Amino acid sequence: MTLKVGVIGYGAIASVALESVARELGGPLDAIICLARENGLTRAAAMLERAGPQLARAREVVSSVEALLDARPLLVIEAAGHEALRDCGAKILRAGADLLVTSVGALADEALYAALLAASANGGELLLSNGAIGGLDILAAAKLSGLDAVTYTSRKPPRAWRGTKAEALLDLDALTQATVFYQGTARGAAIDYPQNANVAATLALAGAGFEATMVKLVADPAATGNVHEIRVTSACADIALKIEGCAAHDNPKTSLTTAYSVATQVLQWANLRSRI
Repeated sequence: MTLKVGVIGYGAIASVALESVARELGGPLDAIICLARENGLTRAAAMLERAGPQLARAREVVSSVEALLDARPLLVIEAAGHEALRDCGAKILRAGADLLVTSVGALADEALYAALLAASANGGELLLSNGAIGGLDILAAAKLSGLDAVTYTSRKPPRAWRGTKAEALLDLDALTQATVFYQGTARGAAIDYPQNANVAATLALAGAGFEATMVKLVADPAATGNVHEIRVTSACADIALKIEGCAAHDNPKTSLTTAYSVATQVLQWANLRSRI
């Protein structure tokens, strides 16, 4: 089987993920195609060259989703944000390609989620990245027993909240102690903080849903990375999970774990496909 993979985006998640895949693949993919904005074509090409022939025999950068789909990828990795998923997601699925989503928070938009599910019904498979956290397997198991409560706290240094609504609520540069600036549902967090709350959405989809998953967002000057705290009470287990992730080097909003999670899922996908 010819293994062609597309990727939307050329930032930290895509770059680290592809380089990791290149190191771990048993043999190169047939092709990797990156969809980039016009002003990012050079950067995208450099990313593919860093990954090199170990990743794929053919490496190409395109500037439209139509050109991406003309190459007939079997899997497309979305690593470019909520807008990219809205613009391209349904088209990719309808074309028959599997779609691995990192911007899970975008699915808080019920209309978008419904459109993607409809597109996947007779097209490619909609796959959700585990992102910056683990424990989704035990959360899914606990859901079957009955969930009483799911709470998620995201604790990041103030600089990780720059460019978000937190700037209107706090003087981020002057903080001397941890401060909660959002407390509400996972849906509200994902909509109001799209660059920071993908984990909240992932937990909601795996567990109690967007309205029943409660979220706290915290700016903490003592935090050296991105801290994710998950607490679950259920009929089969009480769960407490804390993950202290390193932020991506060029984007403090993004946990580096997300990139390696994407790489792991791509490797699993490639391994299964190569056996067909």
